[in-house]
Amino acid sequence: MSIGKSPVELMDRLGYRFSDITYLQNAVTHSSFANERRARGMLLPSNERLEFLGDAVLQILISEYLYERFFDKGEGNLTKIRQHLVCEKTLAAIATELRVGDYLNVGRGEELTDCRRRPKVLADALEAIIAAIYIDSNKFSTAVAREAVLALFKSAIENSQNMQKGDYKTLLQQLVEKDGSAVLEYVVVAEDGPEHEKSFTVEARVNNNVVGTGTSSTKKDAEQQAAKMALALFGVSV
Repeated sequence: MSIGKSPVELMDRLGYRFSDITYLQNAVTHSSFANERRARGMLLPSNERLEFLGDAVLQILISEYLYERFFDKGEGNLTKIRQHLVCEKTLAAIATELRVGDYLNVGRGEELTDCRRRPKVLADALEAIIAAIYIDSNKFSTAVAREAVLALFKSAIENSQNMQKGDYKTLLQQLVEKDGSAVLEYVVVAEDGPEHEKSFTVEARVNNNVVGTGTSSTKKDAEQQAAKMALALFGVSV
């Protein structure tokens, strides 16, 4: 068995102080750890039940926020934004930023497979943590949980807003900036047609590697197209 760092430190990262820290301890307990304890005659719940609740809590909190924030958007657009925010990739990214993996209690076998860095494990743990906050916050206070959860998703929400605006360049820039050493640039590689009907072909390059190409009647539109292609290459749904 492998015990993670003290969950007290995790509270600081979450920006939420638990009244009953056992909820958080439960949220960071992987099933592999609970199973090994159970084999030794010690009963300890895993975070699976909290994960189940956290998924539902997250769905309603994000849905409520989007309903209030994007009053001019229809069901289809709202659903697309929500899918982007509550998907495994986004959850795992937030959990990674919070270093949730460092605080997980995992079984010995799972520790050897680098369980603490696995996207699904991290995403599930974050959902469990959200449920723990929800339960601890004045016993199922949606308002308190909403404030804490939306703070965790602030960056992801901003990215989703940029995505809805079609500002692919901004979204790509934010993605690249996560790697402090990466350099993003746009290079015009071709100009075709007469002066009044000219088209521009632009390459988006990260560290001189071509990650996207776009062609349009304006350089700005060509850059947006190149950025959109680059985002798809990096696995970002736009």
